[in-house]
Amino acid sequence: MLDHLIADFMKNWVLYVSIPFVSGIIGYVTKVVAIRMMFAPMDFIGFKIFGIPIGWQGIVPRKAEKMATISVELMSTRLITANEVFARLDPHRIAKEIEGPMTAAAEEITRAVAQQYQPGLWEMMPEFARQKIIKKMQTEAPQVVANIMSEIQGDVDKYFDIKHMVISNLMKDRKMLNEIFQKVGHQEFKFFSNAGFYFGFGIGLIQMVCWLLFKQPWMLPAFGGFVGFFSDWAALQMMFRPMQPKKIMGFTFHGLFLKRQQEVARDYAALISKQLLTPANMMEELFRGALSDRIMELIHRNVREMIDAQTGSIRPLVVYAVGSQKYIEMKNVVTEKILERLPETMKHMESYAEDAMDVRNTLVDRMQRLTSEEFEGMLRPAFKEDEWSLIAVGAVLGFLVGELQIQFMLN
Repeated sequence: MLDHLIADFMKNWVLYVSIPFVSGIIGYVTKVVAIRMMFAPMDFIGFKIFGIPIGWQGIVPRKAEKMATISVELMSTRLITANEVFARLDPHRIAKEIEGPMTAAAEEITRAVAQQYQPGLWEMMPEFARQKIIKKMQTEAPQVVANIMSEIQGDVDKYFDIKHMVISNLMKDRKMLNEIFQKVGHQEFKFFSNAGFYFGFGIGLIQMVCWLLFKQPWMLPAFGGFVGFFSDWAALQMMFRPMQPKKIMGFTFHGLFLKRQQEVARDYAALISKQLLTPANMMEELFRGALSDRIMELIHRNVREMIDAQTGSIRPLVVYAVGSQKYIEMKNVVTEKILERLPETMKHMESYAEDAMDVRNTLVDRMQRLTSEEFEGMLRPAFKEDEWSLIAVGAVLGFLVGELQIQFMLN
């Protein structure tokens, strides 16, 4: 019996030796496919039969809103808050940073409004008088911005919704959401693919012995399916379990992703601070976001107060000269023109704001201090959503390759 097995092996050694390698390739390919399926395609590819979609869309792009919500929940509750970010900004420093473009805008606005409502009077005024009015407007305009920022700092949640900002930006750019998960887990995805080969190769050795002994046609596809299934499941377990370091027979075991917490924190913080939690995105959220109507109301009130303060004791004369209705209209026009210029003007404070908010270092510090359970939530959602489908696809692909393999072996 043994002699017969040895003779069979020596005669067909190429086929037998190929079995563990093919099994390893099955393990590797199914992992590469699983990772690809997590992120691609960005949009659904397929068709519908009786209204039932048949096809695929990357798990992360398909669940973009849920993924973004999970990410922002951790970010806004454990890593950084809008209140502390805005508290680090100095309103007077912001006023100084935007002073140049704001004073230029103030002169244009003053001339335009004066010529619109009292063209004759404005032209008849001596140049020194016109310059005095312009200078006063230029002096007051940056201070108005400082006052507005101070009021925002007093009640950040009333004017700024960090969750809406993060989710809306990630929904607009689903590639960024992909990039976050890919950047955070790049080492784990590499391990996931390589582990598939080694798991597959090991199981393939058992498969080779079983084929040598029994030569049952069902074995290769069954083993192929098992390789695809088991290697996916086992690799996922190794990435996230055990949650805490455990020593077994002198070896320390710890989830591979969890073990890299310090390094991941730096990668994640660099990406988020440069692409998501930026001064530009924050200003965009303030002026055009979910609570922008409150900001507009705040700006309207501050600009109207500025104009009333500037006219001061001569306000009755101004009202008499232009009419009460036109005076109100004039204040509204000044406000609208300032609003038009403000988003562009605020870009001049972005460099200061980036340094002052110090988002990157804050994220690094907070992430490095997360518990293992919290830190797992940085990457695990990408796998957990439809994890069963990734494992199932691995099993199906392994089965099909095993079926092809058996056809080759029998022929």
